[in-house]
Amino acid sequence: HVQLVESGGGSVQNGGSLRLSCAASGLPENTYCMGWFRQAPGKEREGVAQMYTPDRTTYYADSVKGRFAISQDNIKNTVYLQMNILKSEDTAMYYCSAGGRAPWGSGVYCYTDPLKYPVWGKGTQVTVS
Repeated sequence: HVQLVESGGGSVQNGGSLRLSCAASGLPENTYCMGWFRQAPGKEREGVAQMYTPDRTTYYADSVKGRFAISQDNIKNTVYLQMNILKSEDTAMYYCSAGGRAPWGSGVYCYTDPLKYPVWGKGTQVTVS
């Protein structure tokens, strides 16, 4: 049974920090891409950060570069998103996802497009004010 469970969301002031966690279970062994995405009210879901887990290559949206960091703990089967210097525009539901492996030769290991990810958690709300 494949499951992704997010936690760590909450309300924080501008400039504050939060760390989101995504506990994964039941994923196939060849699940090489894990990602964080977000969706604000009235907006489309967008990519925030993705990681190619075999060598920890990372991808970030321009809007979060230098402020957010994706990481993994293989022993705990958990992926994290450290979010620093939070801004009001970071307010959204944050989702963990798995499986968006890009084809060999495409120039990237992982897709940043949420439509390419088949496995999703239920999300955790982040509110910055």
